Amino acid sequence: MKTIPTFYYLIGLLSLALALPSCIKDTCEATSTFQAYEPVYVKPADFRHSIEFEAPKDLENPGKIYVYQDILLINERGAGIHLIDNSNPEAPQPFGFLNIPGNVDMAVRGNMIYADNYVDLVAIDITNPNSPVFAGRTEEAIPSHSFDEEQGYLVRYEKVPMTEEVDCDSYTGNSFWRDGTLFIDVAAGGVAQDFANESAGQAQDVGVGGSMARFTLAQDHLYVVDEHRLHVFGLSATPEPEKINVVDIGWGIETIFPYGDKLFIGAADGMYIFDNSVPTAPEQLSVFRHATACDPVFVDGNIAYVTLRNGTECETFTNQLDVVDVTNLTDPVLINSFSMHNPHGLSKLHNALYICENEQGVKIFDATDPATVGNEQIGKMTGFQAYDIITLQGHLAIVIGDNGLYQYDISNPEAPRRLSNLLSL
Repeated sequence: MKTIPTFYYLIGLLSLALALPSCIKDTCEATSTFQAYEPVYVKPADFRHSIEFEAPKDLENPGKIYVYQDILLINERGAGIHLIDNSNPEAPQPFGFLNIPGNVDMAVRGNMIYADNYVDLVAIDITNPNSPVFAGRTEEAIPSHSFDEEQGYLVRYEKVPMTEEVDCDSYTGNSFWRDGTLFIDVAAGGVAQDFANESAGQAQDVGVGGSMARFTLAQDHLYVVDEHRLHVFGLSATPEPEKINVVDIGWGIETIFPYGDKLFIGAADGMYIFDNSVPTAPEQLSVFRHATACDPVFVDGNIAYVTLRNGTECETFTNQLDVVDVTNLTDPVLINSFSMHNPHGLSKLHNALYICENEQGVKIFDATDPATVGNEQIGKMTGFQAYDIITLQGHLAIVIGDNGLYQYDISNPEAPRRLSNLLSL
């Protein structure tokens, strides 16, 4: 038998391999499990109507909190506001629910609730709290959602698990778009979560909000921050707030806190300080820069307390408390920084600083000396996840988190006493 030289044998195989693509179609497919993020649109006609007052509901996904006289308001994220009679903090009594689609924030002045309703701002009269009256609407007051003429406002993306047969040639990474829907391979780990998260001295007729608020009231005006701007609304002419100014700030704007005639605005890159002595035209005085992080602010006297936290929406690994001297408002100075677990909202009453530490509850610090406050833990509230806190004269602390509402007597900050709770489902 004649032997074919190895060289010619390899040449033949190579020729065959090169010829195959011209006569054989590659039909390779891969089966992958994806998280599909489908866009959810809402048409203006679906939410631009009178706000309905309904029977009390259970807390399911509690968000921000607000106190007005003896009424406690708790946001149900994206759905509305729970109204609770808190005249006896040991036995809070839910008495109704305001159905407000797209609601996240609220503020109250002179028996009028101001709340976001997707991109609109609505006013609800609670002169008779048991029978609230829809008072008016300011359309496009907070243009925070993109708009499509046919489908309406893009308000969120819903996660839907899917298994797809994907062509090998078209699938080149962890994600792809198809017909307006984003598909993300579950094997891509944190990619899906990243996308999901991307997308106390007041006048008697003004309530008190938490440190996570985007709404605040000062000098007969309502101030609202979105991710880039400060919106100023007048409240005197009609029940509907009248937009009178918009101030560009930067990016990653998150919270707003009023103190005297100043506004302290928390952003992903720092704390912005505005002079509000002319209520219609806030003027930026300075900015205290910090590492990119989510940062609620609480101010007492000449000291600002800023919590920085990590998380997918915060795009950082920083968890700390910054204590800032704001004696010179045009040149804030860092006093000290303290390592924390995962700080969220915060509040201060007398010489005690209260910091929500996510699943670790609330930690209480002796704030007599701001330079050492983070090293002086004196008490705690545990057994629940803590998102935000309001402390009130009369030694009351109101805490909200994923588990629900918790109220404490803080006469002795070293040993806070639980008064009541309303648990979420």
